[in-house]
Amino acid sequence: MTHDLRPRWYSPAEVAVLLGFGISKVKMKIATGELRSIKDGKYRRILAEGVDDYIREQVDRHEAA
Repeated sequence: MTHDLRPRWYSPAEVAVLLGFGISKVKMKIATGELRSIKDGKYRRILAEGVDDYIREQVDRHEAA
C-alpha cells in the first residue's frame, strides 16, 4: 500500500517558492483572480490544482502568442 504525501494545498509563501515569484506577486495574482485561492479560517490556501491551472494557462498564453 502506497500513500501519496504530496501537499493538497499551499500557502502563498510556498506558491511563491514553487513559481519562483515574490510573495507580493503571488498575493497580487490571488487578488486579480489569476491564481485561485480559498480562505481556511485566518489562512489563505492555494490548491495544488490551482497552481497547475495557473502554469497551464501561462504556457497556453505563451504558445498562442
